[in-house]
Order: sequence, then structure tokens, then C-alpha cells
Amino acid sequence: MEVKSLTSTNYFFNNQTSFYRGKVRDVYSIGDDLLVIVACDRISAFDHVLPRSIPFKGQVLTQIANLFLDQTKDIIPNWKISNPDPQVTIGKKCDPIPIEFVIRGYLTGHAWRVYRDGGRMLCGNTLPEGMKENDPFPEPIITPATKSKSGHDEDTSYEEILKKKIIPKKTLDYLFSKTRELYKAGVEYSKKRGLILVDTKYEFGIYRNEPILIDEIHTPDSSRFFYSDSYNNLQQKGLPQKQLSKEFVREWLIQNDFQGLEGQVIPVMSDEWVNTISGRYQELFEVMTGNKLIPRDYSKIIVDMEKAISLGITKSG
Repeated sequence: MEVKSLTSTNYFFNNQTSFYRGKVRDVYSIGDDLLVIVACDRISAFDHVLPRSIPFKGQVLTQIANLFLDQTKDIIPNWKISNPDPQVTIGKKCDPIPIEFVIRGYLTGHAWRVYRDGGRMLCGNTLPEGMKENDPFPEPIITPATKSKSGHDEDTSYEEILKKKIIPKKTLDYLFSKTRELYKAGVEYSKKRGLILVDTKYEFGIYRNEPILIDEIHTPDSSRFFYSDSYNNLQQKGLPQKQLSKEFVREWLIQNDFQGLEGQVIPVMSDEWVNTISGRYQELFEVMTGNKLIPRDYSKIIVDMEKAISLGITKSG
């Protein structure tokens, strides 16, 4: 029997002006100023939404993101107004800046693949010689990417952003500075939890002519974490790092011959595997927050969520 989860929503709220379904989130625009984002339990990998939803995944990501939005609002204002349901955030509707501000403290992921293949320049940053996979950079580097509506995001640089006049220099300098401050705060918090914030991304938008932080931050879906107690030992031995992210889902897909390439078929996800993924997400929550997840009730979730959102909209209006 399939475990209960929230695969999608289809509400019609008062003064609703638009609806958009992303890979894992349902987004409602209310009037000119409000955005309602429902983090469903869908899960994506390799730019594909997988056929089974994961119980409590949306709750885990929403509550982690809200924790860090609250913790960092003194660094830069953000879009959050309220969190009326464990899987819902109501916030300020703004004009998104079409750039992902990726910041990396370690040579891993995309940066490592570029380096491994001989590249020593990444998004305007010169990469030092003699580094190994997962080594720390002398200083964190910002490797921005332009957001694409179709296909993959593309690497860019500070100079290219200015050349293409995507945003003014004053705004770009401000967001580079805030990216470093946000990352520093994330690193310090993670250290207290026995974690290393390896790399992450931030997104910003313009609200009433001022840049603000939008979307989720410091979640396992938008960031990569290592465990600090095993980092040095594994690095000295040249072994893979123990990661806190959804990388384990990608690894399972690769083992089952799926990387999102043409002609490949998404493997069957058994109830056992779905429950395993759900358990891992709950573990992520507990490691990152130090709190036990209080699993939400799915029995009347559609009705309960609609009531919570409607009340939240009224209070935010």
C-alpha cells in the first residue's frame, strides 16, 4: 500500500491571480503582493520529477528553510511573512533576479569536475593548483549561474553579469557581499551541529525597489553538507566524504541506470525505498535542527492546508 503523502494541490483562493507548478512546489500568486508556496512531497533528480512522492519531505524542507530565513533576516530582509502550515510559506511577491548566487567553500561537485578535467578558471575565479576533491578553498568563491527557464542553468561571472547589464553594479556588489555574509552565518551554525556547509546557493528578488532574499536557504536540496567529525580522516585517506544531502537518491538512480538521459527509464520505487528516503529526510531534519520532527497528519491535509492558507492570506493582506 502506498504511503500517504502530498503529491500536488489545486486550490482557488480569494484574489488569486495565477498558479504555477514547479518540480516540487506549487506556487500561488495572491493579488499584487503575496506569494503562497506549497512544498509538496514530490522529489526530483537529474531534472526529472520521480514517480513517487516522499512522506514528510515537504515538511522537512519548509521547516528547515523557515528556520534559516528567521535566523538570517538581520543580514538581509527576506520574502517570508508567515508559515501557516508545516508545508506552506506565505511571503512577499517580488521580481526574481535571474541569477543563482552559488558560493563554494570546498572543491566538490561541479567545481571538482571542472578542475578534474583541467580547468583552472571557474566563473571568474582562478582555482589553485595541487588541490584534491573536497579540499577547502583558501577563501570561499562565488560561482554565479544564470537561471534558465528551459534546460540547465549556465555558469557566469561578475564581469559577465555587468557586461550583459542583468543588474546594476551597486546591486551586484551588495548581493555578492550578502552572499558571503549568509554563507558565513551558515558555516557557523553548521559547525555547532557537527556539520560543514560545503556549498550552497542563494536567490534574490527586488521588492519595492530593494533586493531581498527569496526561496529556500541552507536546505539539503539547495546545499551540500559534510560531517565534520569524519572529514579530516576521510580526506587524508582519499575516501568519499559522508554527505548530508539528497545525493543518496541520485546514487540510487545511477545504480539503476538512470541519469535523466534520453531513452532512460526511471526505475520503480518500492514502498520500502520510499520509506527509506522519507526516513533519511527526517534524519536530515534532526541533525540540522537538533529537534525531533513532529510528523504532520495527512488524513485531512488538503482541507486543513486550505483553511490554514486562507487564514494566513487574510492576516497578511
